[in-house]
Amino acid sequence: MARAVSTRRTVAFTIAAWIVALIIFFPILYTIITSFKSETEAIRGFSLIPSGTVESYIDVQTQKDYFKPFMNSVILSVGSTLIALVISVPAAWSMAFSPTKRTKDVLMWMLSTKMMPAVAVLVPIYLIFRDFGLLDSRIGLTVMLTMINLPIVIWMLYTYFREIPGEILEAARMDGASLWGEIIYVLTPMAVPGIASTMLLNIILAWNEAFWTIRLTATNAAPLTAFIASFSSPQGLFWAKLSAASTLAIAPILIMGWFSQKQLVRGLTFGAVK
Repeated sequence: MARAVSTRRTVAFTIAAWIVALIIFFPILYTIITSFKSETEAIRGFSLIPSGTVESYIDVQTQKDYFKPFMNSVILSVGSTLIALVISVPAAWSMAFSPTKRTKDVLMWMLSTKMMPAVAVLVPIYLIFRDFGLLDSRIGLTVMLTMINLPIVIWMLYTYFREIPGEILEAARMDGASLWGEIIYVLTPMAVPGIASTMLLNIILAWNEAFWTIRLTATNAAPLTAFIASFSSPQGLFWAKLSAASTLAIAPILIMGWFSQKQLVRGLTFGAVK
């Protein structure tokens, strides 16, 4: 029998949840507020009252081309996510339904690669990109983002697939399904919530990646993270313009996250996080 929760406790938990949410969201909120200030007002001090000017947005659009880095971000995040899924679905299937004595070691090794500081491999990665002509190219950066997030994608799909009863796949084999037919027509449809949440999370991670995108691009393949960094100059930080550029960069991913939050939560509770 479920434990009864008093109205007072429910209200207290609700207020506490809103307070935590506001604390987490406050930096983004203050960035949006600052973007509607003039440079003089932005550097004057802390204030939650914007002047309502769109001067910074006009300056950002005049000085830089927003559309090009926006399209680069879309291509890089979506492209790297699709490539990662093509690789991860068969890999996660093999680890979940045909494990070997080395499966756990491989999973731990993949996870350990995320613990290594990115700066530790900056020089060799940069030299490889230079020698293969991949610097400032969408192809090179897409491959890089795929490799960065691949361990997380495989881990998430592996945990989702582990929740699916193996008997269903055995029944498909008895009905004559091939290996790829089993993966495409049986396993994948059953794991749609998990795959969808994995896609959303990977797109967010690729969209927000700044370390590699700034160091491996210049102009042609520069995404929105490089677009934001371009407003930091030796002359100083222009806070209003920087906030406007940041708002333009995070707006698409915030909108996507807002409309897909139910699917994301459903997928995360499907198997990876419980």
